[in-house]
Amino acid sequence: FFFGIQFKIFWMKTANIYSFISHFTGQWGRCMGEECGTDGVQSRMVWCIHSEGWTTHHSNCRHSDKPETHRPCFKVCEWHQDLFEWEVSEWGLCVLAPFQSNELKPRTVECITAQHGIQRRKVHCARTSNRTAVTERICEFFSPRPALEQACLIPCPHDCIISDFSSWSGCSRTCGMGLQHRTRHVLAAPMYGGANCPNLTQTRTCANLLPCPVGESEHHYSLKVSPWSECRQPQHKGLWMSGRTMLDFTTGDTERNTMKRHIQSSQHHHHHLHHHHSLKSLDVEIGYQTRQVRCVRSDGKNAMLSLCTLDNGPGTFQSCIMPRDCETSDWSVWSPCSKTCRASDMSPGFRVRTRSITQTPIGLGKECATLEEKEACNIIGDLLPNCPRYVWKSTDWGECQVASLLSQQDRRLNNVSVLCGGGIQTRQLYCVQVPDNSTPHHRKEGKDPLSRPVNGHLCAGELPSAVQPCSIPCPQLCLLSSWSSWGACLHDNCMETHGRKGYRQRRREVLEEGYGTESCAHLLESMPCEDPACFLWQVQFEGACVTSEGNCGNGTRTQTVACLNSKGQLVPEELCEDEPPPKEVSCVMACSGDCVLSSWSDWSSCSHSCSSKNSEGRQSRTRTILAKACPAATALEEWRTCNDHPCITFYWEASPWGPCIEDSSMNLNGTGYWNGTATCAVGVQIRKVVCMKMGIGPVIPKRCPESARPDTIQPCSLPCKKDCIVTLFSEWTACPTTCLSVPAQSRYRIIIQRAANGGQECPDTLYEERECEALLVCPIYRWKTHRWHPCTLVPDSVQQGMTGASESCGKGLEMRGVSCVDEYDEMAAVSECLRWARPMPSRFRSCWVPCRDDCTFSSWSKFSECSGCGSRRTRKRTLTGRSRKQDRCQREDLYPLVESEPCPCEEFVSQPYGNWSSCILSETPAQGPLQGWRGRREARDCGQGLRYRAVVCLDHEAHLVSPDSCSESGLVEEVCHIPCPLDCKLSDWSPWSACSASCGSGLKIRSKWLREKPFNGGRPCPKLDLKNQVYEAVPCRSECGQYEWVRDPWSVCTINTVDELPACGEGVQSRKIRGDLVSSVNETLCDLEEIPLQAQTCVLPCPNDCVMSQWSQWSTCSIPCNESSVRMRTRHMLRPPVADRVCPDSTQTEPCSLNSTCFNYHYNVSSWSTCQLSEHAICGQGMRTRLLDCIRSDGKVVDLSVCEELSLPQPWRLAMNCVVDCPFNCILSDWAPWTECSHTCGSKGVMIRSRSMLQQAHEEGRPCASQLSQTKPCPIRPCYSWLLSDWSPCTVEGAECGEGKRERNLTCVVHWSDWPDNPHPSKTVEDEKCGDRVRKESEQELQQPCFVPCPGDCHLTEWSQWSSCQLTCLEGRSFETVGRQARSQAVVIQVLENQDSCPHQVFETRPCKGTRGKCHSYEWRTSAWNDNERSVWCQRSDGVNVTGGCFPQNRPTTVRHCHPPCTKPFSHCKQSGVCGCEKGYTEVMTTHGFLDYCTKTPGADNKKADVKTSSGRLKPGTTQIQDFFGEWSLQPLGPGI
Repeated sequence: FFFGIQFKIFWMKTANIYSFISHFTGQWGRCMGEECGTDGVQSRMVWCIHSEGWTTHHSNCRHSDKPETHRPCFKVCEWHQDLFEWEVSEWGLCVLAPFQSNELKPRTVECITAQHGIQRRKVHCARTSNRTAVTERICEFFSPRPALEQACLIPCPHDCIISDFSSWSGCSRTCGMGLQHRTRHVLAAPMYGGANCPNLTQTRTCANLLPCPVGESEHHYSLKVSPWSECRQPQHKGLWMSGRTMLDFTTGDTERNTMKRHIQSSQHHHHHLHHHHSLKSLDVEIGYQTRQVRCVRSDGKNAMLSLCTLDNGPGTFQSCIMPRDCETSDWSVWSPCSKTCRASDMSPGFRVRTRSITQTPIGLGKECATLEEKEACNIIGDLLPNCPRYVWKSTDWGECQVASLLSQQDRRLNNVSVLCGGGIQTRQLYCVQVPDNSTPHHRKEGKDPLSRPVNGHLCAGELPSAVQPCSIPCPQLCLLSSWSSWGACLHDNCMETHGRKGYRQRRREVLEEGYGTESCAHLLESMPCEDPACFLWQVQFEGACVTSEGNCGNGTRTQTVACLNSKGQLVPEELCEDEPPPKEVSCVMACSGDCVLSSWSDWSSCSHSCSSKNSEGRQSRTRTILAKACPAATALEEWRTCNDHPCITFYWEASPWGPCIEDSSMNLNGTGYWNGTATCAVGVQIRKVVCMKMGIGPVIPKRCPESARPDTIQPCSLPCKKDCIVTLFSEWTACPTTCLSVPAQSRYRIIIQRAANGGQECPDTLYEERECEALLVCPIYRWKTHRWHPCTLVPDSVQQGMTGASESCGKGLEMRGVSCVDEYDEMAAVSECLRWARPMPSRFRSCWVPCRDDCTFSSWSKFSECSGCGSRRTRKRTLTGRSRKQDRCQREDLYPLVESEPCPCEEFVSQPYGNWSSCILSETPAQGPLQGWRGRREARDCGQGLRYRAVVCLDHEAHLVSPDSCSESGLVEEVCHIPCPLDCKLSDWSPWSACSASCGSGLKIRSKWLREKPFNGGRPCPKLDLKNQVYEAVPCRSECGQYEWVRDPWSVCTINTVDELPACGEGVQSRKIRGDLVSSVNETLCDLEEIPLQAQTCVLPCPNDCVMSQWSQWSTCSIPCNESSVRMRTRHMLRPPVADRVCPDSTQTEPCSLNSTCFNYHYNVSSWSTCQLSEHAICGQGMRTRLLDCIRSDGKVVDLSVCEELSLPQPWRLAMNCVVDCPFNCILSDWAPWTECSHTCGSKGVMIRSRSMLQQAHEEGRPCASQLSQTKPCPIRPCYSWLLSDWSPCTVEGAECGEGKRERNLTCVVHWSDWPDNPHPSKTVEDEKCGDRVRKESEQELQQPCFVPCPGDCHLTEWSQWSSCQLTCLEGRSFETVGRQARSQAVVIQVLENQDSCPHQVFETRPCKGTRGKCHSYEWRTSAWNDNERSVWCQRSDGVNVTGGCFPQNRPTTVRHCHPPCTKPFSHCKQSGVCGCEKGYTEVMTTHGFLDYCTKTPGADNKKADVKTSSGRLKPGTTQIQDFFGEWSLQPLGPGI
């Protein structure tokens, strides 16, 4: 028992736990498995969850309730993705969404702009093969399921919006009591649950002053007819008669048949049909139709027909055409999808199928259904290949052209063949398809750069440049230095000396290599000589003379010698072949009284460079006497011969290098390509080298030194062979698809790279044309008409018992058959004639079977003769039989006896019309439809051309006819001239001016001046200065010190001796000074301030005096000059003194003084020259130069070598590159072909051709021609159009009211293209000119049913005009792309007794294009207050007053009230809603701002009395009190108040 209690308690606890704990499952995972198919397994997680959300152990959940964790599944493979896809339906309508998730009803809160809605759609996974549904898990394997719902907006409810009422109509009766009404119409129909339209009509009674006459009938009677029945065949007569009622005294129904045809799209896409489609007869069947006739009373009730019947009552039957519906062929197969590739815009493609008409509709048969269907295809297009991409490609750049940059003036003066410098080059552009690399098996040839060119319209984006600047290097002369002095006589090879013959040589260097000219002249000249010596001994240092005994006498002097080469460089002593000079030589120190001479000076320069029979080179040296006692024969000057070698000069002359030729020995180093792209190798160049004798010519090679012989062969790179490269031929153009086109097709290819250096030449054929294989011949079909059948009337069986039926006569119909035949008169399908033949002939026409009482006439006579153009011809007929006595037959307005028509006239008048076209120059068109820009020839934009003017061809009535009747082309031509542009002309260059600097570097200038300004688009002038000149400046140098003082040697020191005194001591010596450079000149040309001394004191030592040598040169002062330093010179003793005599100083110093004994130096540069081009260049790369001077601190210009030796810094560039901008002329593309005429008829047709600008004019280039497009008039051909007349008034045949019809006519008129707005009158012509009348009539509504109300009928008004196109808008922006228009019919009540039988008012809407739609807003408007009342109305944003549209809750009040009411005497309610006082009274306010009472204003009756204002105390109040302040009627009058 105890155990049972425990178990029960445990069970209760466990049950309690299970009630709070349950299993929770996760999502199924992906289907896993080793292979695709049904062996897959899916798994998911299962948790044990408490109701509070926490997870517990699985044992706490019931194991029996545990869901499955695994299940079998179908594992989807990757390739299954192509077999399944999500299929989604269109979004459903947007429906109101609940305000909250638990709300069942839509929200009812006030809508401001729009309401939240929701759209739903169906989504399922389907097979792509047959669109059958499969489990969604398959599609979910590849992509998530598309959304099933999406949010949307529903505009707020739009109430019906109607216009204001019209004015009241007149009274329905002219006497007694009547009714009058006014109406309004619908502007916008209610939408989205808005309020319905209110009553559109208001009716009120009206009373006339005149009472109705006594005895006049209370009612009027009118004959009323019903609409015609459907057309029936006679065999249906019994059925129709059984249901017919002749007299109907009930109220007539208000339903009326409509005759408007709803025409669907009938675009005819013709296909040939097989003959089994329609060889049916086109015969027309004739039936009959009837209608009811009633007599109605003015109160709307039916009456006896006898009360209304007249003599000629309305007909109750008539013949009619039995309707036959339009018949069409079967649908053709669907066309291929227009989308065959995957594009970036992801737009779907479309496919089309068509059918043709096999039977046109007859009578009121159903119109033809649509003849074309279109549906979307390849909507997603994931499996389609990518759409091809197209890019612009270009050929190689053409040759650089310079001549096109020349002006007219320069072109006559220049040799075009030698032009160089800047130019322009062009290339051709073409469009190619880029291969799709994403396709795994794309064709390899797609990678070929030689892709086929395609139409340039396929390439999008900006067109690459087809023009670019270029440059042709200008030839440049080789720049050489001056010749060096002749060198020593040397062996040809100093290392191998043979014989006693050698060479003296001089050299020059290449300062700048030449380009485009012959090689530089020879750089070495040789002169034969004897006893050559490459290495010589030279004394480097001599010591002082050391006497062997005493201070004077014989002695020795040591000297240092060295072996030097010809360049003065030390070399090993063994190279000197001669014996070296002794290291110690004898010398003599003069004793007292001896003659003392100075050392020999250096040898002067040789007088001649070589020796000849008439000249010999000589040079000298001198010395002076320093102490007297010299023998008389002492030589003070020595001469010797020099340059005694003959004047014979030899040099090697080398011819220019020959062309680079192949060298088989060097081909191993070359590289070759066998695919034709390049063939390059290493070759050799050869030249001739000849020994030349100056002034003589070639001599044997032995006369020139072999060591200086130039090379005769050198390696070179052979130019690469370039084969011509052309694109593949483009695809053949499509053969024409119409039989009226020229059956030819063409293709072309483009040269990408031209052949060069012996490569394969280009093919001759770049454009091919051929005839199409299958020539389209237009088929021949025609309509064949059969004879007319007899006139068919309504059968007698139908006429029996009908009102008005008396005999078988009157109006009927006759018909004929029409069939389609081919050129062999065999029957063909109707669709063939509808496509290829003229419009179908009429198959029926009205006819008349004469009645017994009809008027009879004779036959018409022949037309009278015409008297000329513009006259008329007539024909006549006469009455016959009893008709001549009947009065009604005598009425010529009903039965004319004379007819006239204009006479045919073949006279035409032509007259010019419109303006002349611009002058059009003839231009040879380019062959082939090549896209882009090819090598340009000089465009012809001036000269003789033609201009055109249209010609109007008119008939004698001034109506437009075909221009072929007046001229062949319809245009008149006239020779015209376009003046050629004249370029700016400048004069020739003036002579160079003198150098701007008289000494040193400067500029010299020359200029051109303006002679003729440009005219008519010629090349503009360069930038001119204020004097209309352009100048050129180049650097120049003026020689400084052209004239300088020449000093002769000092004379011997002369001592003025007296008696027999020895000739020693102080004396005087002199020298000659002359102004000379080359020869004697006027001394005034030299600087007189710098004239050297002509005499000076001198000292001749006495015999016992010390004799010193001459002073050495002054030592140089430091640079820059330091004035605190000194300079020094020295001398040495040549004869020692005797006894107590001493030698003078051997050293002398003096301070360094700026600009006297020392100088500073610096560089100076001249101004830049203008940019200098080569002689034959027009523009491009040039050089600007300037010169450098060395300036001494005293301003003198010295030789540059001075500054160079001082190594002064020189930071300036003396030359720099520059560019002269090229005067690129404007380059235009070729004229495009003329377009088709913009209008096929009329006077507005023009043809247009255009060209584009490829290169804008630059600098002084010729600007673009003003005309980038030209128009040419088209022949003025007559236009033929169908003219639709206005609707006629509603007419009821044979009755006063009831169902009638209104009609309008369709006529073919000839007119000008601006018809009907043009002033030229239109003229009616044959229908064939305008096309198929039957088809046009089927597209237009030529008859409309209408209703003429009988007196007393309650009826609808005519339809109002369509309202303006209105869009549904949110906050001023369109909510929809399609707008709506509305129109309505209001109800008119004529008799109150009939108002119960009135029809309901109607309105209808139609869509309209959103581009014409407008977003309207609505706003309440109010009038001014008048006695606390005002008018309130709603106004649309375009100013139209309406009912509806404005929010009712925002409607302003129409009556104004004050709170509290204005009960005080003399008070009233003011506009601001507060109480005020009447005029003449002043308000007295309480402390709360309300009116307390009104007091009479003092002096109100007398305007001159003082006025005072009383007021209560005011405390700060609300906005209402602040508004109240603005209502004070009196203001203080002065500062004292």
